[in-house]
Amino acid sequence: MIRQLTIETPGKGLHEITAEVAACCRDAGIDEGLCTVFVRHTSASLTIQENADPSARRDLEAWLNRLVPENDPHFTHTSEGPDDMPSHIKAALTSVSLTIPIVDGRLALGTWQGIYLWEHRARPHRRSIVCHIA
Repeated sequence: MIRQLTIETPGKGLHEITAEVAACCRDAGIDEGLCTVFVRHTSASLTIQENADPSARRDLEAWLNRLVPENDPHFTHTSEGPDDMPSHIKAALTSVSLTIPIVDGRLALGTWQGIYLWEHRARPHRRSIVCHIA
């Protein structure tokens, strides 16, 4: 089964999409298999991260922002603003797809794991995600 999700992001940050992906798996009606999640953009990414303590996400976001700062004088791809090239680098350093096992009809995530769409652009975006469940 293939399902497309549209996620509205308010801007930069980790936005949890675990519930939306889990609903795709429930709708597929399979007991065992794999769920592949793919984001169809070059300035956003996906990650599995702690969903209990928000400080873990804040620290991760702050670390990546220090690693790839805006307004780097070496960047030439800046036509859409100072977050343009940094967003592409951040997406390249993280992941655009995830594969999660399905066990007993549910995503086999750990107790504190959540699936996140990581928006790397400052302004709000409508992001397209494809879930393939087999």
